[in-house]
Amino acid sequence: QVQLVESGGGLVQAGGSLRLSCAASGRTFSSYAMGWFRQAPGKEREFVIAISASGGTTYYGDSVKGRFTISRDNAKNTVYLQMNSLKPEDTAVYYCAARPGNVATREVDFGSWGQGTQVTVSS
Repeated sequence: QVQLVESGGGLVQAGGSLRLSCAASGRTFSSYAMGWFRQAPGKEREFVIAISASGGTTYYGDSVKGRFTISRDNAKNTVYLQMNSLKPEDTAVYYCAARPGNVATREVDFGSWGQGTQVTVSS
């Protein structure tokens, strides 16, 4: 497993942008697919976006298509979530997750999780 630490959360106005980072420990980061999930107050955690180990394949949750992008820098053991055109409904704790092998979109498929970073979008 890898250890994951998210950063970059904060307060932003609607229509603004934020970039989250997730730094991973370990020497095998390049063999892990990475994902972002989020959990809003009173709601279940939901899939946001994911990227394959090589970076060649990405999956998007329906609510973020066209607004969010994911990228990774395997040399830096880091994955990024670029969030544009933010909406108040994007307010949530955002979690980074990792799994060895193929990219996935289900929470149950990811075995390593970060502590989360809060994103708050004001209207």
